[in-house]
Amino acid sequence: MPRDPKSDRLRLDDAARAGWLYYVAQNTQDEIAAKMNISRQSAQRLVALAMRERLVKFRLDHPIARCMELAQAIRDRHGLSFCEVTLVDPTSDNPALGIAEVAAAEMEKYLKSEPPIVMALGTGREIRGAVDQVSRMTCPQHKIVSLVGSLAPDGSANVNDPITVIGDATGAPRHPLAVPVVATSKEERDIICAQIPIRRNIALAQSADVAFVGIGELNDAPPLLTDGFITRRELQELQAAGAAGEILGWVFDDRGRLLHGLTNDRVASVPLSPTPARPFIGVARGPNKLRAIRAALAGRWVSGLITDETTAAALTA
Repeated sequence: MPRDPKSDRLRLDDAARAGWLYYVAQNTQDEIAAKMNISRQSAQRLVALAMRERLVKFRLDHPIARCMELAQAIRDRHGLSFCEVTLVDPTSDNPALGIAEVAAAEMEKYLKSEPPIVMALGTGREIRGAVDQVSRMTCPQHKIVSLVGSLAPDGSANVNDPITVIGDATGAPRHPLAVPVVATSKEERDIICAQIPIRRNIALAQSADVAFVGIGELNDAPPLLTDGFITRRELQELQAAGAAGEILGWVFDDRGRLLHGLTNDRVASVPLSPTPARPFIGVARGPNKLRAIRAALAGRWVSGLITDETTAAALTA
């Protein structure tokens, strides 16, 4: 059977990561195994592979080394428990390029768990790109729950809701949040979210073992506007109030503070929690999202980040 070039590349990436952790960051093989969620024997083999393929000399001879250094700098600066930085193609305008594969691999690590877990997902192009990359597997013991409303303003399904895709790939039960992203009034939001099935799914999402979310920008054409969740006038009001970014529809300023009133009074998504106790991983890249990512990190709304090399370099400048 011919070898899979993609599989070989990913194994070399893992070997480079293990080599960097061992020779540069001075981790033991037990520590490498824990950080990469692999066995000690696998960690030992990857370190040996890094040497055999001459990825390690006096320094790590692999482009991912720069990404690892940036990831460590972001973790240290923002107190994150997890950060992955990917290589970048400067000619591409695909918002999910590179980070989708990394996010998918991270999702798969959790989904391969034999004990049952709950995985919560936000929406957005990057998250949708990631779930499209998740390998098919059978894990009906897990639950997939949505963190954000699955209904567009016209009552149709949100095209970027990822739980259907990942549910089909894994066989895991799906728990959608059948509410609008932004209700028409605070009273409507309160009535909708008081329904027992909605309350149960919100509670399930808040107890999730891991969550993956997009980080949205609030420029002149953000997804909240182009997908029809807010109006142009509402966007202008948010911008005038200092809106810098949003997660799950919750809008915050440059210091990461949630804006009072405005659309935040009507958001029906699962509430954000600062400094999340469980892995709450943001997936975002690109110059248009740089301000939003900085604000999300300032507010400590995420405990982990998956981004690309260019964005990471700007975040650490």
